[in-house]
Amino acid sequence: MTISNEKSPGLGEAAAKYLATLPAGKREASQPEVYKFARWYGWEIPFSRLAAPSVAAYVEQLSVSDMDYLKKLDLVRAFLAYAKKAGWSLTNLAAHLKTKKSRPGPAVPSARALPEEVSLTRQRYEELTADLQNLKERSRELVAEMQRAAADKDFRENAPLQAAREERGHVEGRIKELEEALKVATIIEEKKKPAHKSVVGDCIVLHDLASGEELRYKIVDPREVDPARGKISIASPLGKALLGRIGGDLVEIKAPAGKLSYRIIMIER
Repeated sequence: MTISNEKSPGLGEAAAKYLATLPAGKREASQPEVYKFARWYGWEIPFSRLAAPSVAAYVEQLSVSDMDYLKKLDLVRAFLAYAKKAGWSLTNLAAHLKTKKSRPGPAVPSARALPEEVSLTRQRYEELTADLQNLKERSRELVAEMQRAAADKDFRENAPLQAAREERGHVEGRIKELEEALKVATIIEEKKKPAHKSVVGDCIVLHDLASGEELRYKIVDPREVDPARGKISIASPLGKALLGRIGGDLVEIKAPAGKLSYRIIMIER
Protein backbone atom coordinates (compact mmCIF):
# COMPACT_ATOMS: atom_id res chain seq x y z
CA MET A 1 0.00 0.00 0.00
CA THR A 2 1.29 3.44 -0.92
CA ILE A 3 0.12 7.03 -0.60
CA SER A 4 0.16 8.96 -3.85
CA ASN A 5 1.99 12.27 -3.90
CA GLU A 6 -1.19 13.91 -5.23
CA LYS A 7 -3.14 12.95 -2.09
CA SER A 8 -0.31 13.79 0.28
CA PRO A 9 -0.03 17.41 1.49
CA GLY A 10 3.22 19.27 1.13
CA LEU A 11 5.35 19.51 4.25
CA GLY A 12 4.50 23.17 4.75
CA GLU A 13 0.77 22.53 4.38
CA ALA A 14 0.99 19.51 6.68
CA ALA A 15 2.81 21.58 9.30
CA ALA A 16 0.15 24.30 9.15
CA LYS A 17 -2.69 21.77 9.46
CA TYR A 18 -1.03 20.11 12.44
CA LEU A 19 -0.36 23.40 14.24
CA ALA A 20 -4.00 24.43 13.73
CA THR A 21 -5.07 21.47 15.90
CA LEU A 22 -3.02 22.64 18.89
CA PRO A 23 -4.11 25.00 21.67
CA ALA A 24 -2.65 28.49 21.41
CA GLY A 25 0.15 28.06 23.95
CA LYS A 26 1.36 24.76 22.56
CA ARG A 27 1.04 26.02 18.99
CA GLU A 28 3.28 29.02 19.76
CA ALA A 29 5.91 26.75 21.30
CA SER A 30 5.76 24.17 18.49
CA GLN A 31 5.59 26.39 15.40
CA PRO A 32 9.27 27.46 15.12
CA GLU A 33 10.61 23.91 15.29
CA VAL A 34 7.89 22.28 13.15
CA TYR A 35 8.32 24.95 10.45
CA LYS A 36 12.08 24.54 10.66
CA PHE A 37 11.66 20.81 10.00
CA ALA A 38 9.40 21.53 7.01
CA ARG A 39 11.82 24.08 5.54
CA TRP A 40 14.76 21.72 6.04
CA TYR A 41 13.32 19.08 3.71
CA GLY A 42 11.41 21.38 1.39
CA TRP A 43 8.20 23.30 2.00
CA GLU A 44 6.46 21.94 -1.08
CA ILE A 45 7.56 18.29 -1.19
CA PRO A 46 4.75 15.78 -0.52
CA PHE A 47 4.79 14.38 3.00
CA SER A 48 4.64 10.87 1.53
CA ARG A 49 8.16 11.33 0.12
CA LEU A 50 9.68 11.52 3.60
CA ALA A 51 11.65 8.34 4.31
CA ALA A 52 12.92 6.93 7.59
CA PRO A 53 16.65 7.42 6.79
CA SER A 54 16.21 11.09 5.89
CA VAL A 55 14.13 11.73 9.00
CA ALA A 56 16.78 10.04 11.14
CA ALA A 57 19.43 12.29 9.57
CA TYR A 58 17.57 15.43 10.72
CA VAL A 59 19.05 14.98 14.20
CA GLU A 60 22.56 15.55 12.88
CA GLN A 61 21.96 19.24 12.16
CA LEU A 62 20.76 19.94 15.70
CA SER A 63 23.18 21.10 18.36
CA VAL A 64 23.42 18.84 21.41
CA SER A 65 24.65 21.82 23.42
CA ASP A 66 21.19 23.41 23.26
CA MET A 67 19.43 23.06 26.58
CA ASP A 68 16.18 22.41 24.68
CA TYR A 69 17.72 19.74 22.45
CA LEU A 70 15.36 16.96 23.57
CA LYS A 71 12.39 19.30 23.70
CA LYS A 72 12.95 20.21 20.06
CA LEU A 73 12.98 16.55 19.08
CA ASP A 74 9.76 15.94 21.00
CA LEU A 75 8.02 18.78 19.16
CA VAL A 76 8.94 17.29 15.78
CA ARG A 77 8.07 13.77 16.97
CA ALA A 78 4.58 14.95 17.90
CA PHE A 79 4.16 16.37 14.38
CA LEU A 80 5.31 13.11 12.77
CA ALA A 81 3.05 11.02 15.02
CA TYR A 82 0.09 13.19 14.03
CA ALA A 83 0.97 12.71 10.35
CA LYS A 84 0.62 8.94 10.77
CA LYS A 85 -2.85 9.36 12.34
CA ALA A 86 -3.84 11.79 9.57
CA GLY A 87 -2.91 9.20 6.95
CA TRP A 88 -0.09 11.23 5.40
CA SER A 89 2.41 8.48 6.17
CA LEU A 90 2.09 4.72 6.33
CA THR A 91 4.48 4.50 9.28
CA ASN A 92 5.15 6.56 12.37
CA LEU A 93 8.32 8.36 11.31
CA ALA A 94 8.67 9.76 14.83
CA ALA A 95 10.22 6.43 15.86
CA HIS A 96 13.21 7.19 13.62
CA LEU A 97 13.92 10.59 15.15
CA LYS A 98 16.38 9.43 17.80
CA THR A 99 18.85 11.32 19.94
CA LYS A 100 22.49 11.33 18.97
CA LYS A 101 24.48 8.46 20.47
CA SER A 102 27.00 10.94 21.76
CA ARG A 103 24.42 12.47 24.07
CA PRO A 104 23.50 10.07 26.87
CA GLY A 105 21.73 11.20 30.01
CA PRO A 106 19.27 14.02 30.71
CA ALA A 107 18.28 16.81 28.36
CA VAL A 108 20.30 19.39 30.27
CA PRO A 109 24.04 19.08 29.49
CA SER A 110 26.43 19.14 32.38
CA ALA A 111 28.22 22.39 33.07
CA ARG A 112 31.56 20.74 32.41
CA ALA A 113 30.50 20.00 28.83
CA LEU A 114 29.82 23.67 28.13
CA PRO A 115 32.33 26.30 27.02
CA GLU A 116 34.46 27.78 29.82
CA GLU A 117 32.74 31.13 29.37
CA VAL A 118 28.96 31.44 29.19
CA SER A 119 27.47 34.58 27.64
CA LEU A 120 24.12 35.58 29.16
CA THR A 121 21.88 38.60 28.93
CA ARG A 122 21.38 40.39 32.25
CA GLN A 123 17.76 39.24 32.34
CA ARG A 124 18.76 35.61 31.92
CA TYR A 125 21.52 35.93 34.51
CA GLU A 126 19.01 37.23 37.03
CA GLU A 127 16.54 34.46 36.12
CA LEU A 128 19.18 31.77 36.68
CA THR A 129 20.21 33.37 39.97
CA ALA A 130 16.59 33.26 41.13
CA ASP A 131 16.30 29.65 39.95
CA LEU A 132 19.38 28.77 42.00
CA GLN A 133 17.91 30.27 45.16
CA ASN A 134 14.61 28.44 44.60
CA LEU A 135 16.43 25.15 44.08
CA LYS A 136 18.42 25.60 47.30
CA GLU A 137 15.18 26.24 49.18
CA ARG A 138 13.63 23.15 47.60
CA SER A 139 16.66 21.10 48.62
CA ARG A 140 16.15 22.14 52.23
CA GLU A 141 12.48 21.19 52.01
CA LEU A 142 13.39 17.77 50.65
CA VAL A 143 15.80 17.15 53.52
CA ALA A 144 12.92 17.78 55.92
CA GLU A 145 10.66 15.46 53.90
CA MET A 146 13.31 12.73 54.00
CA GLN A 147 13.62 13.07 57.77
CA ARG A 148 9.87 12.75 58.22
CA ALA A 149 9.68 9.77 55.85
CA ALA A 150 12.64 8.10 57.57
CA ALA A 151 10.65 8.08 60.82
CA ASP A 152 8.68 5.22 59.30
CA LYS A 153 10.66 2.14 60.32
CA ASP A 154 9.37 0.02 57.43
CA PHE A 155 11.92 0.96 54.72
CA ARG A 156 10.81 -1.84 52.38
CA GLU A 157 7.77 0.05 51.11
CA ASN A 158 8.82 3.58 51.97
CA ALA A 159 7.91 5.24 48.67
CA PRO A 160 7.91 8.83 50.02
CA LEU A 161 11.48 8.45 51.25
CA GLN A 162 12.66 7.05 47.92
CA ALA A 163 10.85 9.76 45.94
CA ALA A 164 12.35 12.52 48.11
CA ARG A 165 15.84 11.06 47.71
CA GLU A 166 15.53 10.88 43.93
CA GLU A 167 14.19 14.41 43.61
CA ARG A 168 16.90 15.80 45.88
CA GLY A 169 19.54 14.11 43.71
CA HIS A 170 18.18 15.90 40.63
CA VAL A 171 17.88 19.20 42.50
CA GLU A 172 21.45 19.03 43.83
CA GLY A 173 22.76 18.22 40.36
CA ARG A 174 20.99 21.25 38.92
CA ILE A 175 22.29 23.45 41.77
CA LYS A 176 25.88 22.47 40.98
CA GLU A 177 25.35 23.09 37.28
CA LEU A 178 23.91 26.57 37.84
CA GLU A 179 26.62 27.51 40.34
CA GLU A 180 29.37 26.54 37.89
CA ALA A 181 27.67 28.34 35.01
CA LEU A 182 27.12 31.56 36.95
CA LYS A 183 30.76 31.60 38.08
CA VAL A 184 31.99 31.87 34.49
CA ALA A 185 29.08 33.89 33.08
CA THR A 186 29.71 37.05 31.10
CA ILE A 187 26.78 39.46 31.06
CA ILE A 188 25.84 40.94 27.71
CA GLU A 189 24.53 44.48 27.95
CA GLU A 190 21.67 44.91 25.47
CA LYS A 191 21.45 48.18 23.57
CA LYS A 192 18.82 49.24 21.07
CA LYS A 193 21.10 50.58 18.35
CA PRO A 194 22.42 49.34 15.01
CA ALA A 195 25.40 47.00 15.21
CA HIS A 196 28.25 46.55 12.78
CA LYS A 197 29.13 42.85 12.95
CA SER A 198 26.71 40.52 14.68
CA VAL A 199 27.73 38.98 18.01
CA VAL A 200 26.09 36.84 20.68
CA GLY A 201 23.11 38.71 22.13
CA ASP A 202 22.21 40.55 18.92
CA CYS A 203 18.73 40.54 17.40
CA ILE A 204 18.83 39.88 13.66
CA VAL A 205 15.97 40.53 11.24
CA LEU A 206 16.09 38.32 8.15
CA HIS A 207 14.28 38.20 4.84
CA ASP A 208 13.60 34.63 3.65
CA LEU A 209 14.38 34.87 -0.08
CA ALA A 210 12.25 31.80 -0.90
CA SER A 211 9.04 32.61 0.98
CA GLY A 212 9.37 36.37 1.34
CA GLU A 213 8.78 35.95 5.06
CA GLU A 214 10.44 38.28 7.55
CA LEU A 215 12.09 36.43 10.44
CA ARG A 216 13.55 37.75 13.67
CA TYR A 217 16.13 35.83 15.69
CA LYS A 218 18.28 36.50 18.69
CA ILE A 219 21.67 34.74 18.87
CA VAL A 220 22.17 33.39 22.37
CA ASP A 221 24.26 30.96 24.38
CA PRO A 222 22.90 27.36 24.31
CA ARG A 223 21.63 27.88 27.87
CA GLU A 224 19.22 30.57 26.69
CA VAL A 225 17.69 28.83 23.66
CA ASP A 226 13.94 29.46 23.40
CA PRO A 227 12.50 28.67 19.93
CA ALA A 228 9.10 30.14 20.80
CA ARG A 229 10.76 33.53 21.38
CA GLY A 230 13.10 33.35 18.41
CA LYS A 231 16.21 32.73 20.52
CA ILE A 232 18.61 30.46 18.62
CA SER A 233 21.88 28.91 19.74
CA ILE A 234 25.26 30.09 18.55
CA ALA A 235 25.99 26.38 18.02
CA SER A 236 23.06 25.83 15.62
CA PRO A 237 23.65 25.94 11.83
CA LEU A 238 21.76 29.21 11.47
CA GLY A 239 23.37 30.71 14.59
CA LYS A 240 26.84 29.93 13.27
CA ALA A 241 25.98 31.40 9.88
CA LEU A 242 24.71 34.66 11.39
CA LEU A 243 27.70 35.40 13.61
CA GLY A 244 30.08 38.09 12.37
CA ARG A 245 27.66 39.34 9.72
CA ILE A 246 26.53 42.85 8.80
CA GLY A 247 23.30 44.29 7.47
CA GLY A 248 22.66 43.39 3.84
CA ASP A 249 24.68 40.17 3.96
CA LEU A 250 23.36 37.09 2.17
CA VAL A 251 23.30 34.02 4.44
CA GLU A 252 22.99 30.50 3.03
CA ILE A 253 22.55 27.21 4.88
CA LYS A 254 22.74 23.77 3.31
CA ALA A 255 19.66 21.58 3.82
CA PRO A 256 18.18 18.47 2.13
CA ALA A 257 15.77 20.78 0.32
CA GLY A 258 18.73 22.69 -1.08
CA LYS A 259 20.17 25.99 0.09
CA LEU A 260 18.11 28.09 2.48
CA SER A 261 18.86 31.70 1.66
CA TYR A 262 18.29 34.76 3.83
CA ARG A 263 19.14 38.44 3.53
CA ILE A 264 20.02 40.31 6.73
CA ILE A 265 17.74 43.34 6.97
CA MET A 266 18.85 44.71 10.31
CA ILE A 267 21.06 43.92 13.30
CA GLU A 268 20.15 45.33 16.70
CA ARG A 269 22.32 45.14 19.79
